[in-house]
Amino acid sequence: MTDAEQPWLVVGLGNPGPEYAGNRHNVGFMVADLLAERMGGRFKAHKARAQVVEGRFGAPGPGGRRVVVAKPLSFMNLSGGPVTALRDFYKVPVSHVVAIHDELDIDYGALRLKVGGGDNGHNGLKSITKSLGAEYHRVRFGIGRPPGRMQVADFVLKDFSSAERRELDYFVDRAADAVETLVVDGLERAQSTYNT
Repeated sequence: MTDAEQPWLVVGLGNPGPEYAGNRHNVGFMVADLLAERMGGRFKAHKARAQVVEGRFGAPGPGGRRVVVAKPLSFMNLSGGPVTALRDFYKVPVSHVVAIHDELDIDYGALRLKVGGGDNGHNGLKSITKSLGAEYHRVRFGIGRPPGRMQVADFVLKDFSSAERRELDYFVDRAADAVETLVVDGLERAQSTYNT
């Protein structure tokens, strides 16, 4: 199978359940939802403890890239299990796995795309890296640092503020564009266009 025919696995990280839906920690789910909508697909339950949508990014027909967009249904800190099961099921090389996640050390709404690296204390990445190794792509969505003395755990599990929500749709849309560019045109093109 040539590289162009290899499927991609795009994983939005978050916590399942309506009580977490608007949390900063769930921005990966928000981007995954938008990607699924763009592909015209609906999430379906998968035996790997995840919801998946299968489709294509890019030009219709053979020029497009086969993509599985997934939302693990384990909690964030156990994401590695479902991601590994999906990778095995769809026979996706680690170099074609993309994790979309919230990032504390980047200003709100800014994006950074990269391959490999540490987990920076992010439990979802820690779990995936333990299962897959570190050489997968990351789309890091900036959420900024907690104000004052607020604990990180409290901050990431709070909903975006009303001021943040005014721009959230725009930033989620931009992150979805970045994911599509990464898959279709490669990391360098995506970084030069979207890294801020």
